[in-house]
Amino acid sequence: MESSEPLDRALVETLGRGVAIPAHPLALTAGRKLDERRQVALTRYYCAAGAGGIAVGVHTTQFAIRDPRVGLYGPVLKLAAGAMAEFERTSGKRMIKVAGICGVTAQAVREAALAREAGYHLGLLSLAALPAASDGELLAHCRVVAGEIALCGFYLQPSVGGRPLGYEFWREFCQIPAVAAIKVAPFNRYQTLDVVRAVADSGRGAEIALYTGNDDNIIADLVTEFRVAGQRLYFRGGLLGQWAVWTRRAVELLERVQACRDAGGEGAAGILAGSAALTDANGALFDVRNRFAGCIAGLHEILRRQGLLAGRWCLDPAEDLSDGQLAEIDRVCASYPELSDDEFVRENVDGWLG
Repeated sequence: MESSEPLDRALVETLGRGVAIPAHPLALTAGRKLDERRQVALTRYYCAAGAGGIAVGVHTTQFAIRDPRVGLYGPVLKLAAGAMAEFERTSGKRMIKVAGICGVTAQAVREAALAREAGYHLGLLSLAALPAASDGELLAHCRVVAGEIALCGFYLQPSVGGRPLGYEFWREFCQIPAVAAIKVAPFNRYQTLDVVRAVADSGRGAEIALYTGNDDNIIADLVTEFRVAGQRLYFRGGLLGQWAVWTRRAVELLERVQACRDAGGEGAAGILAGSAALTDANGALFDVRNRFAGCIAGLHEILRRQGLLAGRWCLDPAEDLSDGQLAEIDRVCASYPELSDDEFVRENVDGWLG
């Protein structure tokens, strides 16, 4: 079953040119209920910051939104879609709407159908719910989901629930006509290269847009030209949890990278010089010291400081910053003020919350 509607030409071109796609967090009240006002304000922030798309219902939005006792998967997709539609009407700019798709096949198909009906263009397909499946079984699963929505493949790092996926899997995955992009996020250079090689060898290198999800190596991914099998491939943009914060700076980074490519690589060294700072900051926000236990709370802390969130509450009351993480966040904020877009947020946050 591979009958989902293809992306229209304008969206394909935008995806191929490359955009910043932040992974949308979940705004909660102190009672751990959805804070709709702040949820919409976050979406408005990403649109105003220059993001070319937004990913909703992904890890940063918290997988627990799918729990029937929580029941927030549909509501958060619809809130974000509505805010993006409002922005599109007033700006004339189109946003690439990406919905996280999880679970075994029946659940994934339901989520894909709901996302498509809500106006989403791509399903970011996690395979974490099928840890023991063979490559053939995984591919069959992907083909069924592709019958509902165009796909963005997802190589999720094992530290947060992903599983190893080899070159052979990715090459076959690229043969699914509905595949339009792949988010590469194993946090591993060898596994990242497996995906790049697979896309090149599939014969669809010009059709499938590579997006980095390697929050630990963002700038190196974006600047690198991959020369594979006589082709030159790039990560066109990023679909990143890190870009859920300081989004205006992320958009400016991607614009500099694109200008560098257009100039034949001129300025690459200057862009790469910022790589260590961004990786260091990400390590604090994502709580690398504690195997990413505080990664969502770390992002929430930045958004709380900016006034976009009222607190850093997660759906699970036990999920918060790890010991020592707050001091690490303080350190990187002080060390790398150039990464922050505090002034941009301060000037606009009241309007987004209005």
